[in-house]
Amino acid sequence: MLEIGERPWGKYFVLADEPNYKLKRIEVNPGQKLSYQYHHKRQEQWTVIEGDATVVIDDKEISLKYGESIFIPLGAKHRMMNLSDKPVVFIEVQTGTYFGEDDIVRLEDEYDRQ
Repeated sequence: MLEIGERPWGKYFVLADEPNYKLKRIEVNPGQKLSYQYHHKRQEQWTVIEGDATVVIDDKEISLKYGESIFIPLGAKHRMMNLSDKPVVFIEVQTGTYFGEDDIVRLEDEYDRQ
């Protein structure tokens, strides 16, 4: 593991951090959600590997189950939500020109982060 990040909604594990991509395993606790956000320098591909997820992209809700994936284009507003009583785990592949946490522009956040 290159990095483990604890967050109010769960945690993430950085599996690879290369110049042209970043790979994470993300766990979202029951009833929790990531901030509604977008990025200037990266796009993402999410694949659910455990649980039932609800994804919001540009104000549209989409349900994802085990093995299903969704593409988050550069600049698209998005969030992952776990509306169930079991954990949601997904793999995130980031591609673009920069993968730092400071490329997160939060529009809404349940935990009052900026």
